[in-house]
Amino acid sequence: MALTSTFLLLAAGGAAACDNGDEYQDEGFYCADENGVIVDEDYCDDDNDGGGGGGFFIWHSSSYRSGYPVGSRLPAGGSKFAYNDKAARSSFGLPSSGRISNGTIKTSVVGKGGGSSGKSGG
Repeated sequence: MALTSTFLLLAAGGAAACDNGDEYQDEGFYCADENGVIVDEDYCDDDNDGGGGGGFFIWHSSSYRSGYPVGSRLPAGGSKFAYNDKAARSSFGLPSSGRISNGTIKTSVVGKGGGSSGKSGG
């Protein structure tokens, strides 16, 4: 009986590990400089006349959680795009312009990692 329970737990864990390859995931978003140091989200507001300039980016990762304070460095492994890249914003379900609050979590974002460029059949 214990062997069966252990096997079932391992099988369930294996299934959960496979789920990490799903096409959809949660992503956390932050306004940060080119080094991943979080700045006030107003720097990434392209509707704001005093906004960002070229040195600010929207960083994102499925490992980012909400609550990192301004001035802290984001954990390694994230990706970034220019704060005023309307196409990139829209592809993640974010507003195409304007302010995005630091720590925004978007659920069911289509996975952008791994460089896959194929279309899924449907």
